[in-house]
Amino acid sequence: QVQLAESGGGLVQDGGSLRLSCAASGSIFGSYVMGWYRQGPGKQRELVASITGDGRTNYGDSVKGRFTISRQYIRVAVYLQMNSLKPEDTAVYYCNLEDSRLNYWGQGTQVTVSS
Repeated sequence: QVQLAESGGGLVQDGGSLRLSCAASGSIFGSYVMGWYRQGPGKQRELVASITGDGRTNYGDSVKGRFTISRQYIRVAVYLQMNSLKPEDTAVYYCNLEDSRLNYWGQGTQVTVSS
């Protein structure tokens, strides 16, 4: 079983920046992908960014050029640097880890961007 602990959400003004962190603990099997998803009010959960074990990244179209995902291997952690934030980025952000067996989710952290 894997546990994911997120931190770093909060309230920021339009154009501001935030950095989200997610640390994993527990037993991870095989190679794994870590990422961030978000769910805004009245919207479906969507991919924000993901990163593979060899560092390949994938971003949602709406965040390309503004957000950067990175990971730490020794500690098994993933980070999301969010710049040029917009009100439409307001959502609950969820950390995700998918290993060879299961898909794990964090509890989510709220990001609110005021106009």
